[in-house]
Amino acid sequence: MTDLSTPTRKPERYTDERARLDELLDGVPVGVLSTVHEGLPWSVPMLVARDGDRVLLHGSTGAGALRHLRVGAPITLTVMALDGLVVAESAFDSSANYRSAVLRGTAVELAGDEAAAALERLTDRLLPGRTDEIRGSTRRELAATTCLVLPIEEGSWLFKERTGGTDPSTDPEVWSGVVPLRLVAGMPEPTAGVTAPTPGSVQAVGEAYPGFPEEVSAPPR
Repeated sequence: MTDLSTPTRKPERYTDERARLDELLDGVPVGVLSTVHEGLPWSVPMLVARDGDRVLLHGSTGAGALRHLRVGAPITLTVMALDGLVVAESAFDSSANYRSAVLRGTAVELAGDEAAAALERLTDRLLPGRTDEIRGSTRRELAATTCLVLPIEEGSWLFKERTGGTDPSTDPEVWSGVVPLRLVAGMPEPTAGVTAPTPGSVQAVGEAYPGFPEEVSAPPR
């Protein structure tokens, strides 16, 4: 591990188990990309997808900061899943359960057929099977899109997880506990005028992020 990837506080919450990192990247479709551009901090949330030992990124060729990344600027990519709110007897002791990862490195720009294939892979990671349901990207669309990959290398990432509840109650008249949270898919909303049935790619999103039951019973008193 490098100095930047060595935990300095509560090391028991960290792991270098690659499978945990992959699970998080595969389950959270949004990350925050950060760098320094022209002497100023810069960050932007974007859709991300893991493809083996790399993370796929994309954006407009007109974005100035992305042009900066294309020439080898160092970056960080942060991904987080909020798994629950920990409600304690005091605000100070309240917290959150979460999984987070910070990846550091240098993005590599893809071009030509390699970029086109990576963009299709990105689409299918977010919407499984979507590229088989739609037309291919045009040359103009590909020319307007920057495709970058961030390699996942040993020692270049940190994975952290907070789990559990509160300390044992000292005041039963004050509610404490955990409120679980998760990302869920709602009912698909087709564009006005669309008569096609819900495609497999959209159904796959619902399976990946299953929603809550329509009726949730009240907790016992």
